[in-house]
Amino acid sequence: MHNNEDQQAAVLSTLSSPQRAVSCAVVGARGYAGLELIRILLMHPFAKITECYATRAFSLVEELGDSSLASIPCLTESEIKNSKAEVVFLATPAEVSLELAPELIAQGKKVIDLSGAFRLKTHVINEWYPFLNPHTALLQKATYGLWPFVQAEDFSQNMSLVANPGCYATAAALALIPAVKSGVVDLNSFVLDGKSGATGAGRKASENILFSEVDSDCSPYKIGKHQHYPEIVESVARATGKNLDFIFTTHLLPVRRGLSVSVYARLQSKISDTEALDILTKSFSDIYANDPHVQFGTIETRPSLLSLKKVVGTPRAHVSFSVKEGKVYIFSMIDNLLKGAASQAVENFNAWMDAPRTTGLTQLRGLS
Repeated sequence: MHNNEDQQAAVLSTLSSPQRAVSCAVVGARGYAGLELIRILLMHPFAKITECYATRAFSLVEELGDSSLASIPCLTESEIKNSKAEVVFLATPAEVSLELAPELIAQGKKVIDLSGAFRLKTHVINEWYPFLNPHTALLQKATYGLWPFVQAEDFSQNMSLVANPGCYATAAALALIPAVKSGVVDLNSFVLDGKSGATGAGRKASENILFSEVDSDCSPYKIGKHQHYPEIVESVARATGKNLDFIFTTHLLPVRRGLSVSVYARLQSKISDTEALDILTKSFSDIYANDPHVQFGTIETRPSLLSLKKVVGTPRAHVSFSVKEGKVYIFSMIDNLLKGAASQAVENFNAWMDAPRTTGLTQLRGLS
């Protein structure tokens, strides 16, 4: 036990004093989110990728087309137990993270898990995922890394695991939390409509995400049972103290990447549209005015925030809102592979490094 605590302390000391690059490993490196992580970490001033892992042998040179990456070992996931990295990013399915995270933490490593294995603290996980989580103590200790709602004290000396938020949960929570905090919305009236590009389903062979199946279509899926529903409930409750019960449906868009969540609700009675919009605007401003990765505004003043293309390839979220005839409309846009996965994982890495949240992310300016 003492050896593990000493290892954790040594890693923390290194992370909080970024005079040198911290050794990092990426597991699930052939997946879409894993490859985005690698691209970011390669340009991060305080990260050094020492090895990458996937379910089968692969080459970063072939995956990313850069011959300078030949020196980075690309290994199979079974070899991760021999990793010397100080921080391990798990861009793996939840079942794989469930197995690997406790073993890596026992070795004194810091783990940032991009799966849903350690996100749910109050909901019964096997009602939403096809497994039980036997690591209850680790689950309760895991920090849920949703920015900007993470507190500095969440990255304390004795923490070892960050549960990186899901893509839909990130976009939804960024829209819902200011609305709930405003006090002008009927909390029993929320309806959420989510839409995501095909990369949200992962990089696997599946008939329903073939180009010929997705092209020119928009299909609902996981109706009434999406695994991000309880995560949204918990993240909003954590930030506001309010437990929501809302309708949530997700759809597959015929695009490669990008994610949109549309939120609809009714105003509380006896409040005018103008007053409600003023209060909503203040609530969004109080939360996001100084946030480097959230741009917000009313639909009338910032209509460009409604464009999904403008967030693709960036670490930003665009959130816009309007009030009309007693109804609230909020639209939240992110890149599902970045703010919904890889770049938010790097924000959590930066918090461990005691570095600005934008570190290593300013080069992400969008895709043409």
